[in-house]
Amino acid sequence: MSQGDLVAVARASDSRRPGPLWTFGLLRSELVTTFRRWRTLALLAVLAGVPILVGIAVKIETSDGSGGQGGGGGPAFITQITNNGLFLVFTALAATLPFFLPMAVGVVAGDAIAGEANSGTLRYLLVAPAGRTRLLLTKYATTMAFCVVATLVVALSALAMGALLFPLGDLTTISGTRISFAEGLARALLIALVVAVSLMGVAALGLFVSTLTNSGIAAMATTVGLLITVQILDQIPQLHALQPYFFSHYWLSFADLMREPVYWHDLTRNLGLQALYAAVFGSAAWARFTAKDITA
Repeated sequence: MSQGDLVAVARASDSRRPGPLWTFGLLRSELVTTFRRWRTLALLAVLAGVPILVGIAVKIETSDGSGGQGGGGGPAFITQITNNGLFLVFTALAATLPFFLPMAVGVVAGDAIAGEANSGTLRYLLVAPAGRTRLLLTKYATTMAFCVVATLVVALSALAMGALLFPLGDLTTISGTRISFAEGLARALLIALVVAVSLMGVAALGLFVSTLTNSGIAAMATTVGLLITVQILDQIPQLHALQPYFFSHYWLSFADLMREPVYWHDLTRNLGLQALYAAVFGSAAWARFTAKDITA
């Protein structure tokens, strides 16, 4: 937080026990501080640029009328983009979810506590009657808000580029049935929300790492490093028995929302796994943060 934010928090702490309005003020201050940082804006700009690059690449590749059917590689749904621009939303989410989105979340979560400690504002922030638990929950809520915003940025950028470069209309699901464009938009929104919730485990992991160090850069690098390591391990066939427990294993299950009827098995397993990671690493973060020496 900046000095101005700390002054505002201090003024809000006149009463001994903070009420709901004080809590809302703390959350609002955290949200404003996070989303006005140049680093956050740069991350969102990069995420918005991915669908633009994918859309332009597909448009150039299919400019000869081939329809993009030749390769067969690339992210999910990429061969359907030329038929309906709405598929660019699904393709962009499939392209960004394995690395770009969780990396951005890891940067924000890793800096949540460690960044405050490194800048020397953590001790002053805790002078206010927020309590460590309340502050930690506020940091996690802010990180989850970033997950939602980042996912929507990707989806909206892809929707705008898809509408600009490709036709829109009724679309065909993976099961081969036809649904209306309005229902397709509704499913796109639902998929974006599922993708955002799928980042819940990474957010909790990054917040836990952030409580272990006073260096924001070290926390961010460690979180991103763990993310890359898990992604690599999830691709090794010999580890198939462990892979269903990796937080990234069911990320792409959101594609099942484009089936008719929807396949819920992997979707529910993904959401349950994310909740488990959030509970485990959230509890670990709380245990570490409540015992953390902030005077060092």
